[in-house]
Amino acid sequence: MDLPRLRPHPQLPPIRRRVLLIDDNQDACELLAVALEMHGHQVATADGGVQGQARAREFGPDIVFLDLGMPGMDGYETAVALRRLPGMDGVLIVALSGWSDQATLARTHGAGFDYHLSKPADVRRIDDFLRGDWTRLAG
Repeated sequence: MDLPRLRPHPQLPPIRRRVLLIDDNQDACELLAVALEMHGHQVATADGGVQGQARAREFGPDIVFLDLGMPGMDGYETAVALRRLPGMDGVLIVALSGWSDQATLARTHGAGFDYHLSKPADVRRIDDFLRGDWTRLAG
């Protein structure tokens, strides 16, 4: 199996981020974690909202990629809970979900997400996000 390649933007210096991935699909989560680690990012994972909150407290992420459709505590509830944690107010929270209809986008915005990316994960878009190159996220 080939892992997706993250390619640095030619005009941006390498940026290393602390990334927290919260997703109940452990295989997809681990695959994305390995790809991001290969690019130099420090990555922590959690398989649900409760574990995600604990990992956020321990790990202190710069950015959180959060699945919406998780059993138990869903992504919306998790985002609200993460925003209440000390030190999390400046952390970017990005929905990473197979749902991308207008109602879902409005709900993610209302729950405090900063951005919404659709699954399957486009690693180039995630790399753009981590590098801060927001100009290439549209479309």
